[in-house]
Amino acid sequence: MKLSVVIPIYNESATIEQLVSRVRAVPIDKELVIVDDGSTDGTADILRVLSADADVRVFRHEANQGKGAALRTGFKEAVGDIVIVQDADLEYDPREYPRLIQPILDGKADVVFGSRFVGSESHRVMYFWHYLGNRFLTLLSNCFTNLNLTDMEACYKVFRREVIQGIEIQESRFGFEPEITAKVAALGCPIYEVGISYSGRTYAEGKKIGWKDGASALRCVIKYNLLQ
Repeated sequence: MKLSVVIPIYNESATIEQLVSRVRAVPIDKELVIVDDGSTDGTADILRVLSADADVRVFRHEANQGKGAALRTGFKEAVGDIVIVQDADLEYDPREYPRLIQPILDGKADVVFGSRFVGSESHRVMYFWHYLGNRFLTLLSNCFTNLNLTDMEACYKVFRREVIQGIEIQESRFGFEPEITAKVAALGCPIYEVGISYSGRTYAEGKKIGWKDGASALRCVIKYNLLQ
C-alpha cells in the first residue's frame, strides 16, 4: 500500500526542510502532498527546490485560506491507498506512521486518530488552558457522535483514501477537526485511536492556534452534529 502524506503549510520556512527529511526517512512507500497556503516568508522558494524530487508534489494557494482549505486541496490530489495529515511544524513525529496506519493495514479500521492523551509516549509539558479546552471540545464532540475519542484535535488523522475523498470538507480553518470527526462518525465506519508523542511549540516558537480557533471549533461541533 502507498501512503499519501498531506502537509498543509503556512509560513514554516524554519521547519519545512527538516520536516520533509523526517517524513522521507520513514521506510514506507509514500508521496508527500504539500499545500502552501499563501506563505510569505520564503517557504515557497524552499518548496520550489523540494518539488524537483519525484516523491514531492507541491500545490499553492495564492492567498492564505486556512488549514482546512489546504487539506481540502491536498486530499483531492492524494493518490495513495492511505492518507495521513502531517502538520508542517515539528510537533508530531513521522516515525510513528507505522503504528498509525497498522489498524488500516490489518483491515480493522477505515479511520485512525492519533491521541496525545493515551499510551506511554513522551509529551512536552505545555499550556494548561489549551489542554483543558481540548478535553472539553473532545468531550462535547463525543456527546454528539457517541464516540469515545480522547483527542479530537490532534493533528494525526489517517484515512483510507476512498473515505476521505468521499467527504465534502466545508471548513477552511481549524474547524476541520470537529467537522471531520462528526462526518466520519456519521458514516459509521470503524475508527481506531493510537497513542502518539507530542513536542508542542510555544507562541514564541511559532504556534498559531489561539482562543478564536477554540471558539470556532465549538461552533463547528454544534454545526456538524446538530445542524447538518
